[in-house]
Amino acid sequence: MNKGMILSKLPSVEEILNQEEILKLLKTIPRSVVLDKIRFYINDYRCSILSMKEDPQFEISQFIKEELIQSIVEASIDYMQMNLREVINATGVVLHTNLGRALLSDEIKNEVWSVASGYSTLEININTGKRGSRYSHVVEILKRITGAEDALVVNNNAAAVLLVLGTMTKNKEVIISRGELVEIGGSFRVPEVMSQSGARLIEIGTTNKTHLWDYQNAVSENTGAFLKVHTSNYRILGFTKVVALKELVALGKKTEIPVIEDLGSGVLIDLQKYGLTYEPTVQDSVRAGVDVITFSGDKLLGGPQAGIIVGRKKYIEEMKKNPLTRALRIDKLTMAALEATLKLYLDEASVVNRIPTLRMITEGKTSIEERAKELHSRLLALKIDIDIAIKDDYSQVGGGSLPLEELPTKVLAIKSRKISSAGLEEKLRRGKIPIITRIQEDQIILDLRTIKERDYIIICEAFRASFS
Repeated sequence: MNKGMILSKLPSVEEILNQEEILKLLKTIPRSVVLDKIRFYINDYRCSILSMKEDPQFEISQFIKEELIQSIVEASIDYMQMNLREVINATGVVLHTNLGRALLSDEIKNEVWSVASGYSTLEININTGKRGSRYSHVVEILKRITGAEDALVVNNNAAAVLLVLGTMTKNKEVIISRGELVEIGGSFRVPEVMSQSGARLIEIGTTNKTHLWDYQNAVSENTGAFLKVHTSNYRILGFTKVVALKELVALGKKTEIPVIEDLGSGVLIDLQKYGLTYEPTVQDSVRAGVDVITFSGDKLLGGPQAGIIVGRKKYIEEMKKNPLTRALRIDKLTMAALEATLKLYLDEASVVNRIPTLRMITEGKTSIEERAKELHSRLLALKIDIDIAIKDDYSQVGGGSLPLEELPTKVLAIKSRKISSAGLEEKLRRGKIPIITRIQEDQIILDLRTIKERDYIIICEAFRASFS
């Protein structure tokens, strides 16, 4: 049969629209979306036929028509799915930047949803009936938790550093150790952020050693601040020297030069109590006398993405007046999530169990092993073609936090005799609810540290579907 005759038998848009499966689809999917997919797949078939070097040796059969309809249905449903949606993190990286970093506590869902679905007190003072400040919702609690004089919140920590430097040191020199010229996610670097602020970078010391006299010798009439950046995403080990925070603060007071510290991870509790490496807390820096401190909301704090600034009231009042503050401000959802998360810190005895990030990084190996046994048992009960074993491994904190910390964990190591590990990884990743795993020694690895118990059913269904 020649191409022209076959093309004339392709179903029309109207004919496809009247098919039972499509009529059912139109009850839940907008007509415009379905029409786009119908036109696309009809045209796709037309192009395929025309591209053949010889006349096709087939007719438009019922099978091809059914295949066409199935493609339209699947494509329409896929189009209406949220691109930003839930995934299961089985990698063992607690603060996985690609997967959204910190998980919010289930306890704060009602507070966030009530603000999201209704009007709120975002910028109104209920007592006076007049316009208020959106920052007032978290300032008092941040002051109480950290001990700082004042606080301000913007949309991430890079923005916080930008605002601080742009307010305090524009057209001035900022002195920083070469060993602290950090690169953060997405190839953004501290020197570049400083440049955008209008500050002039003065590098001192060497990569591995910086002395107090390096700071002293760099001071000039145009010095605006000493900047200390906590190397939260790497460590320099061996023949090293760094200037203690108290020493730098003492020099700042002597020279009347403010000290700014970018803490990065922003931990608010002493992690050593839970057997982890010491990580300087925000409270430590406040007690040391640092003038302004910046840190993230969605790392070890365990809240939403935010850049939090705490410190001396006189400097933060200047930042609030900076026009850049409006461009960097957070929205009502972030404010609600941050306020509700911070209130969990008022009870330090329970906060570790109430904030998912803290709970995951402090969970003991015995507890993880019990959960590994439960998921192992459920997967074995599926009676699918896999070899599965419980093994020792290490999780990571991630998110540029505690880079040397290895968290002992238990993982499930899975291998199929029919599907390659790469193929199984793809099937799990492309499921209705994606499961993000890792491959190690040609085995699929599921790290129980970052898997919730409520995920077990979804994981089992995904494995069953992968082998059906």
